[in-house]
Amino acid sequence: MESFKTYYKLVIDECVSIGLSSIFLVSLVATFMGAVTTVQTAYNLVSPFIPDYIISTVVRDMTILELAPTIIGVIFAGKVGSSMASGLGTMRISEQIDALEVMGINSASYLVLPKIVATLLMYPLLVILAGFLCIVGGYLAGTFAEILTPNAYKYGIQYLFNEFTVQFAMIKSVVFAFLISSISAYKGYYTSGGALEVGKSSTSAVTDSVIAVLLADYLLAQMMLTT
Repeated sequence: MESFKTYYKLVIDECVSIGLSSIFLVSLVATFMGAVTTVQTAYNLVSPFIPDYIISTVVRDMTILELAPTIIGVIFAGKVGSSMASGLGTMRISEQIDALEVMGINSASYLVLPKIVATLLMYPLLVILAGFLCIVGGYLAGTFAEILTPNAYKYGIQYLFNEFTVQFAMIKSVVFAFLISSISAYKGYYTSGGALEVGKSSTSAVTDSVIAVLLADYLLAQMMLTT
């Protein structure tokens, strides 16, 4: 393995490439997810016996438990996972990885490890940002559409809040980050053939990552239910 300074620089570069470049897309999707969830929840809660603040309570729980970690994970796999797989695949078919190995560099740790570490660092931060903007988007939609008052929305956000849901969302974000980065890096690193195979590896990386995220989401939810 190379020196710690080398890996530190590689991880920082990957953090910028993986995290900062995804902020705009994550912010846009999260804001509209919160707005749509608020409107659709209000549309379905037609009973006069259900108070208005329950709308924001539903938005809060859906955001923390599913929308922020899981839906953003699917989008993250499509954007970052495909880029990661195609980048490594291109390096493989152009023999850049072979050149690193000829120079005595451990290509797997030099190319793959920084991507996985950077994803583990940045994806939970993106989930936190998505959760915040999702709730803000719900607040804006609920206020401008006069679905509920700002005070009712704020009260619903605080109503019967369980702190464990935030911890559980962070656990899911770490698991999803590892699955997406490791699967995408594996698909790209072991690409063989030509340019056509790079496209196939990229597609396969996204498909397998999404399936792994959804399967892990179910298993983690089942574990939460049993605990």
